[in-house]
Amino acid sequence: MTTLSRPPADPGEPRVRPGAAMKAWLLHGLPQTKGLHQGPHAVPAADEKKHAWWQVMCLTGVDYFSTLGYQPAIAALAAGVISPLATLVLIGVTLFGALPVYHRVATESPHGSGSIAMLERLLPKWGGKFFVLALLGFAATDFMITMTLSAADATAHLIQNPLMPGWLHGQNVLVTVFLLALLGAVFLRGFKEAIGVAVVLVGIYLGLNAVLVVAMLVQALTHPVAVGNWWTALSTSHGNPLMVVGIAVLVFPKLALGLSGFETGVAVMPQIRGDAADTEEKPTGRIRGTKRLLTTAALIMSAFLITTSFTTVVLIPEQEFQPGGQADGRALAFLAHQYMGVGFGTIYDLSTIAILWFAGASAMAGLLNLVPRYLPRYGMAPQWAGATRPLVLVFTLIGFVITFLFNANVDAQGGAYATGVLVLMTSAAVAVTLSARRRRQRRLALGFGVIAVVFSYTTITNIIERPEGIRIAAIFILGIVVISMLSRVRRSFELHATSIRFDEQAMEFVATDETGPIQIIAHEPKKLSAAAYRHKLTTAMESSHLNVQGQVIFLEVVVDDSSDFETDLEVHGITRHGFRVLQVHGPVVPNTIASVLLRIRDVTGLMPHIYFRWTEGNPIKNLLRFLFFGQGEIAPVTREVLREAEPDVTRRPWVHVE
Repeated sequence: MTTLSRPPADPGEPRVRPGAAMKAWLLHGLPQTKGLHQGPHAVPAADEKKHAWWQVMCLTGVDYFSTLGYQPAIAALAAGVISPLATLVLIGVTLFGALPVYHRVATESPHGSGSIAMLERLLPKWGGKFFVLALLGFAATDFMITMTLSAADATAHLIQNPLMPGWLHGQNVLVTVFLLALLGAVFLRGFKEAIGVAVVLVGIYLGLNAVLVVAMLVQALTHPVAVGNWWTALSTSHGNPLMVVGIAVLVFPKLALGLSGFETGVAVMPQIRGDAADTEEKPTGRIRGTKRLLTTAALIMSAFLITTSFTTVVLIPEQEFQPGGQADGRALAFLAHQYMGVGFGTIYDLSTIAILWFAGASAMAGLLNLVPRYLPRYGMAPQWAGATRPLVLVFTLIGFVITFLFNANVDAQGGAYATGVLVLMTSAAVAVTLSARRRRQRRLALGFGVIAVVFSYTTITNIIERPEGIRIAAIFILGIVVISMLSRVRRSFELHATSIRFDEQAMEFVATDETGPIQIIAHEPKKLSAAAYRHKLTTAMESSHLNVQGQVIFLEVVVDDSSDFETDLEVHGITRHGFRVLQVHGPVVPNTIASVLLRIRDVTGLMPHIYFRWTEGNPIKNLLRFLFFGQGEIAPVTREVLREAEPDVTRRPWVHVE
């Protein structure tokens, strides 16, 4: 190999740095090759175990079904005696709004990336990237508040159990933090066989709820006085029936927590076992299984929501739903103890605590799946974001902060949770509306558009009435955007190529000279005349003393989408005006050039030398052009990218600048 470089300095004996073992443990499982993060359209491993749709439904259900632990109490507190009617509105939106939308999402995004990936495809370049970052902020709000709210409600069920010692009362924050720490410890240890655990927990929990609901319906119907009192309160407090229906519609946004399971349902699609004839391009069986999952979960939840909203508001005194009351955040547990005895109530509490805690596990798994799908691929997260354990520590610490800020209060976190859920569902409705419109499906576009309007109204109403939700989401969005941009700037000098392929003509160009060095002139693809090539060659010969005995190759980088970070590079060989040209499309000129030079070195065994001219203009402006538009300070940035990618100076391609 021809190097024409200085002899390398003696690096000396490598020293073992303190904390190396801890770092290795934290970064265990981190992909060593850049660009191998799981993307939205990545193909899962062939040996990955698949499951029946009903089993995967239980994994979704630990989040979706667990809302029964607090939803009836929140509904009664928000809507009062109108709670059952408002719940009917919620069920209508679930079955005739959310369900059709997510059926479409499952069809168009069958690899678990959901509506965010659909919008990413519909809104390309920087606008799409920032929109996805904003949605990730709302998704982070949804999943983080799921963890903290569920842990807080599990704490409420634990402390309110009559068998628990009295010293636990008032220690909600500490108990919630302990549950979150325990959740984080499980993920640090390794989280496997989640679906098997979810099947057991959901089966027991739904079974106990079915027994409780039947018993409470019998209790209510055999005591007509209680039903009569509820009906009297309903009919006298709001006047005529139309007014009652109108108020139920207006109150419905406060009950939006009951819509929480759909985004999770499409996120777990890759776990579903499809047909033998399924392919990753057309997984028909997986899509059909997902639709069954979504439909079955929605029907089960709808049945529980309407029956529990009725029994709780009929059988529980209104004052018990208020903060500090025995039914605050735990209406069904209150009924279990009140009417089924301490034994059944304690078993119900344990089941509720387990599924609420495991709902946090489902949310943590969602975060660990979502963040590496997008941020590292955008260059907007440090490399360690591809490893599980550092992310677990980060999310657990954020959970601690949220718990302290909200004082482990379930009701106080409801607004933030609903905001995250509703924004994601609104984005899904918008995504399928845009998709149907692009495919000229006018009726579907109109129907989905109406659903998008309903979700938009619900979201805006929820934000107005409970602005703390949008504040929390804004903090997440701001944090993600700022940290992402700083990370992208910091990683700007990395190689961005996930793979590099030379076509046959390009390979002939670089393999012609068997002795080297391979001489390459960087050329701007906007100047394609014969005179431009001759001028560039003459200038390089005069200023850099370029030896033209060997044939010179021109290298041109066409910038397509500068917002991309990790990309596949295709290098094409072109003969233009008698000159040999390597043309490659990439997001950033310097990084793309550096990747091509290193690939030429590895393929040919010869050292490439590349010749630049200094970029005219203000260096600060050129640097900003490089960071945001992929152009600007080409020569020095190319050299810096090569220096970081190849620490051995004897193997580093040479950069010449005049």
